[in-house]
Amino acid sequence: MNDHPTTMRGIQLLGHGGLEMLKLRSDIPVPVPGPRDVLVRVTAAGINNTDINTRTAWYSKNEGANVDASWSGQALQFPRIQGADVCGFIVAVGEQVNADRIGERVLIEPCIWEVRGEELKRPWYFGSECDGGFAEYAVIAARHAYKIDSELSDIELASFPCSYSTAENMLTRANVKHGERVLITGASGGVGSAAVQLAKARGANVLAVTSPDKAQMVLELGADEIVLRNADLLDATEANSIDVVVDLVAGPQWPKYLQVLRPRGRYAVSGAIGGPLVELDVRTLYLKDLSLFGCTVLEPEVFSNLVKHIERGAVSPVVAHSFPLEDISDAQNIFLTKGHVGKIVLEI
Repeated sequence: MNDHPTTMRGIQLLGHGGLEMLKLRSDIPVPVPGPRDVLVRVTAAGINNTDINTRTAWYSKNEGANVDASWSGQALQFPRIQGADVCGFIVAVGEQVNADRIGERVLIEPCIWEVRGEELKRPWYFGSECDGGFAEYAVIAARHAYKIDSELSDIELASFPCSYSTAENMLTRANVKHGERVLITGASGGVGSAAVQLAKARGANVLAVTSPDKAQMVLELGADEIVLRNADLLDATEANSIDVVVDLVAGPQWPKYLQVLRPRGRYAVSGAIGGPLVELDVRTLYLKDLSLFGCTVLEPEVFSNLVKHIERGAVSPVVAHSFPLEDISDAQNIFLTKGHVGKIVLEI
């Protein structure tokens, strides 16, 4: 079936820099699916820290140079269509994909292991190493397009893939169990608010770090206790009282995250919005037998488990704002103010 157009609207990232590097075009060629791919008509796509970090070359350890500024540590290829949080419908399939999949509503797994029919040695991030969802159409390997059966809207579903899979991956890596005390930093953001819900779905007791103006909303998501962001963590909770820290902030308070962990506690990190350079007393690490998990690549079961959570209503979407595609600059400006709870989504 080839009843879709040959060109599409989309936002191209022309290079590293400010918002001026984002350009709306209406003449981008619609991508053609390979034998093992599907073509997705994108209906909604969420905004993430990764979009901003990639645009500004934040991932680079060479003073913003493009030699290592992508999610995988390689140079980014321009122009690039960003967007990792995608909901849409399959409108065409490659010759090796069952045509019955046409018409499925899908969520795209953002951490991908297959591109153009080839298995990758190191995973790519959808919208970083390859074009993503800030356009009307996107191509993805069929294995990474997950059918979703839900009464939620496309905008609501687009709030899930990146942040909720990141949160579920952190909880999976840290093996969060029923009854454990879990401290979640950055609890009002996309990943943080997802982690609150998913930790509660596991039966954990959640202490959420957030600002006073967002505390009530985070409590409504399921947090058991609030720790105010600017409070001294050791005043808010005792040393050796936390089983797992789920951290998205890092920054100057980082040493206290290890202090509040119990002996044999676990620390999982997938963000550093408070600052990436921290002070580690190695004695705390080894004398308490702590385990530290850096979490980027999704464990194999994470995304399918997330889809099941969504379908049975175990987690709820948290959408702060939605914008049309052409207002991406306004959407990213609001995203950067961090005055919202949950996700900001583009309607496409």
